[in-house]
Amino acid sequence: MPLVTAGITAVAVVAAGTAFAQTRQFGSEQVGQTTDQGQVLPSDQYIAPYGDRLVINNGKIMSSTISPDGTHLAASVTDGGAALSIVDLKNWKVQQLVGNSASSTPRISGNDVGQEGPTYSPDGSQLWLGQTDGYTRFTVNPDGSVANPTSIKIPADGPKHALVGEPVFSADGSTVYSAVNGQNRVVALDAATGAVQRSWAVGNAPRDMVQIGSRLYVSNEGGRPAKPGDTTINSYNTPVPADPVTAATTTGTVSVIDLANPSASVASIDVGLHPTALYARKGALFVTNTATNDVSVIDTAKNKVVQTIATRPWPEASVGYEPDAVTLTDDGHLLVTLGRANAVAVYRYTSPQEPVGYVGLLPTDYFPAEIATVGKQVLVSNTRGIDARRPTNSAGHGTHDTTSSVQRFTLPSDKVIKSETAKVFKQNGWDKGSVDLAGSKGHAKPVPVPARLGDPSTIKHVFMIVKENRTYDQVLGDLPQGNGDPSLTEFGENVTPNQHALAQQFGLYDNTYDIGTNSAEGHNWLMQADDPEYTESSAGEYLRSYDTEDDALGHQRSGFIWTGAQAAGKSVRDFGEFQQFLTKPSGASWQNLYCDSKNMASSGQDTAYPLVSSSPIPSLNDVSVHGFPKFDTSVPDVYREQIWKRDFEKNGPANLNMFWLSSDHTGGPANAAAQVADNDLAVGRIVDEISHSKYWKDSAIFVVEDDSQAGLDHVDGHRAPIQIISPYARHGVVDSHYYSQITMIRTIEQILGIHPMNQKDSAATPMSGAFTKKADLTPFKALPNRTSLTAGLATPPACGVDTPAPQDPSAAAVPSAKVPADKQQVAAEWDEWKSHQRLTGIHAQADFANPAQMNHFTWYQTHEWTKPYPGEDKIFAPKDVPGAYIPSPESDD
Repeated sequence: MPLVTAGITAVAVVAAGTAFAQTRQFGSEQVGQTTDQGQVLPSDQYIAPYGDRLVINNGKIMSSTISPDGTHLAASVTDGGAALSIVDLKNWKVQQLVGNSASSTPRISGNDVGQEGPTYSPDGSQLWLGQTDGYTRFTVNPDGSVANPTSIKIPADGPKHALVGEPVFSADGSTVYSAVNGQNRVVALDAATGAVQRSWAVGNAPRDMVQIGSRLYVSNEGGRPAKPGDTTINSYNTPVPADPVTAATTTGTVSVIDLANPSASVASIDVGLHPTALYARKGALFVTNTATNDVSVIDTAKNKVVQTIATRPWPEASVGYEPDAVTLTDDGHLLVTLGRANAVAVYRYTSPQEPVGYVGLLPTDYFPAEIATVGKQVLVSNTRGIDARRPTNSAGHGTHDTTSSVQRFTLPSDKVIKSETAKVFKQNGWDKGSVDLAGSKGHAKPVPVPARLGDPSTIKHVFMIVKENRTYDQVLGDLPQGNGDPSLTEFGENVTPNQHALAQQFGLYDNTYDIGTNSAEGHNWLMQADDPEYTESSAGEYLRSYDTEDDALGHQRSGFIWTGAQAAGKSVRDFGEFQQFLTKPSGASWQNLYCDSKNMASSGQDTAYPLVSSSPIPSLNDVSVHGFPKFDTSVPDVYREQIWKRDFEKNGPANLNMFWLSSDHTGGPANAAAQVADNDLAVGRIVDEISHSKYWKDSAIFVVEDDSQAGLDHVDGHRAPIQIISPYARHGVVDSHYYSQITMIRTIEQILGIHPMNQKDSAATPMSGAFTKKADLTPFKALPNRTSLTAGLATPPACGVDTPAPQDPSAAAVPSAKVPADKQQVAAEWDEWKSHQRLTGIHAQADFANPAQMNHFTWYQTHEWTKPYPGEDKIFAPKDVPGAYIPSPESDD
């Protein structure tokens, strides 16, 4: 079937009279493109910040602070080869970068950075940078640069590293109080020697601190310690009070330490959920609560919350704005950054008890995380700046081409703020009536994607198949019908014949974007329609948690897509997605599981190697098929497909079926092409099975990558392959309309009647135009693999090596697994590197491997060790890869 181009009018069709949100405003615009509304992001947003912007091409800003004299901004950064950036505010430029690269002056031991800080001493002579096991203390030179790094260590408590939060200096600078986030305590350190002088137990995950007189206030992001009888969920080896369904925290507190009487009991003040930033002024302490989307105002004379300020500017949704920083101007304007809305909320403020007056919003760059004033100037640090547009590789873009930015402006008049508010609404797609509930449930005629939430759909069974890490160009760049760059294609038609055939039959989507930079973010975007602030702000360290399945702090209070489905009365079945634990019997090697899958397919027998995956989240564990293994590249996806097939044929599908098929991550025993081919065959067989079943007539299958970090794309690193497979899919079209993971999740919600989880999916336009009312029941026939699934194995399986089907001579040939003689030494170095990357086994961790190294390794394998990585002129050993100094997720992903 030839692919035909779908017009924008066709793909943007929605039901007349229904006010969906306005993310359809993007039309066929591409990420990175600058339009009249601003620059297009992969997160269904535009950015066009108010005031001046300084782009920092050295990774994401995790936190920042202004020097006491107001001349410099010190920012902790990550994902760009450095840990600290010093910005000269007068000359509006980056003055210094500090990290662990050989070129850094001074050079420090690691690029890991915590959620809060860095912090200057009161006289500006020192700067303390929080890291995994304490601080790096710098001397500040007269010109604002830093020198003489000294390590201040805080010992681990068993498995709990310090993971320090905010440091606060005593007035005379002799003592530093440290929020020891990983150990749920605050310590007093001798500023000269670093020796621990005293320790106080506080709440869970202390993060920010401020001293007011003789009292020290501490925000506890995980709330109070658990009490007997509490329902709890784990967070860094601590049981945290949490909801048993959503697994989200249920308490938030601010601890109060009396420094004048250090032996006194630590007091506690209840605030909203996930208290993060603290700011004190004029008898008030302001606390940003990122999960309840509000600000607690504490009267410090009474140590009592006297006002709670809602930071939910769009009436359609109460969750997902994520206030994360706050300050007060001299003229009485309270400014609160809304990280996920890319905005600063402005309020008039008089006193703690006097209700604030909402003025409006000012637009920022991507994810504002810190705000401060210098005189009449307001300074905002934006974690992701202009997103992954750092100029690193002329051949294409990658998700780790991360930027950040600093923004400055003078607070404008109320009239201007109100005008900018309308701009923020437009940039976020916040439109009235976007979550239009069914008013005639049971009487509306079923359509694939109902116009009103709760109206009937012709689709009863949704299958969401999550894969790993590929860009559009890596897989489908060889399809001439789409906007692809074949020079960047690594897994073309002879490696992924099923993915190509599915695109031909069910439609090709060449302008769809994943949002996250890595798996920690990507799976959250799919399961929560958000990457909550906790995970966003943890990216500089990731040791507390990378995969937040087993961390209550990473869960939004409105739940997950599966809890929404359950609340809507729909059944759920999970196959590996958001699983945390895995057990494997002896002998369950890749080779044996491969042979076992062949035996299951031919004989109908059950597996000889029963694996067990599980989730710490009760609501998910209860609906999980535990024999379907989570991420582990030593488990073939054809094995996972056989486990699913038995369950499908015995029990049928649920309304929502979630899968994690992870072989296309690569890095397992077989080589990269073999693993992607294994993934392709498994997906093709799953679609074949569903499309030949009685359930096909009312099914839709969404195939999506969790993120697209593992290669380059000529449009943007976030562009990824997606497939919509259904009798109701618009067959044979090329759809270049802007879509994202969020619009896909909103489409699933609309089909199954799931209420959107937060402001992001509430604002998203369902992909109605990707469907047609007339069903085409033609099934899909899985194609045999043309790439040997056993290519690259050091030891062949007992059942013999895989013999693939003939290749299509018109497509790029499958790369040989043989290594040229002159590259065998460098290939051996890469094999040694791979053995340390936690890619296989029960403790396998997606993305543990350094992303720059992983992408080079995959490229070399798929180009037979004869072609340098795009934009480079030689093949590198692992230690020589540009960007290889970016630490692994052990400290910094």
